[in-house]
Amino acid sequence: MTEEFKPEDTGSSYVGEEKIDEKVHEKEHEKVEEKQLQEKAHRDPLSNIIWAGILIWAGLALLASNLGVLATIPVLQGMSGWSLVFAGAGLILILEVFFRLFIPRYRQPVIGTMIMGLILMSIGLGDSFGWNLVWPVILIAVGLSIILGGFVRRN
Repeated sequence: MTEEFKPEDTGSSYVGEEKIDEKVHEKEHEKVEEKQLQEKAHRDPLSNIIWAGILIWAGLALLASNLGVLATIPVLQGMSGWSLVFAGAGLILILEVFFRLFIPRYRQPVIGTMIMGLILMSIGLGDSFGWNLVWPVILIAVGLSIILGGFVRRN
């Protein structure tokens, strides 16, 4: 009996199919992620409004500073344009926290947003009012938000 030579199957076609399947799976996963991001933007328009508001506020504050309008307003005379941008952005984020706490449709965890808002406000107001005044006010605001968050969760 003579043995016939049979080339060994290296499985290269299987490996090629596996790579193709992996690429198809990756593309499908990317499409799902993109769709989820789009759906999140549609479900949470408040976030889009907040960030647009921060950009508009920054533009207005810097424009007012560059035109010298801040010097004509007694309350804002000691603030630079950037201080006003930070203070306003912090205030806008804190307003977002209150909206999220009191409007059930937009309710989400807010502790990170609150902390970021307070940090931005403290950066903006620290130079004008002094850190001795700003930090106690921040602690009071954090305490009040914890109390309000406790009442909202119970209801």
